[in-house]
Amino acid sequence: MEFLVSPLTLNHFLVVAAVLFTLGAMGIFLNRKNIIVILMCVELILLAVNINFVSFAVSLGDLHGQIFTLFVLTVAAAEAAIGLAILVVYFRNRDSVSVADLNLLKG
Repeated sequence: MEFLVSPLTLNHFLVVAAVLFTLGAMGIFLNRKNIIVILMCVELILLAVNINFVSFAVSLGDLHGQIFTLFVLTVAAAEAAIGLAILVVYFRNRDSVSVADLNLLKG
């Protein structure tokens, strides 16, 4: 069985990661009304960072980037679970998940 060399290079993965990071950053700056969309954009940014870690780890022949990606995925899953739990409780109390209404939580 012959091993096929992938035509994808490091530059291809870096372009995909840059596009995902840009979409996530633009989503956060352009949409400041819905918290759920902001959380999804943060997840896109973390996905772009993970793609960078894995692509550099593969290109350098080192496993440290892939191991660090597992830690980032664990933290992102915990952040998503806790963030959504807070949003569910907030929605039950206020019937809204608007960012403008979050100022009412101060004090």
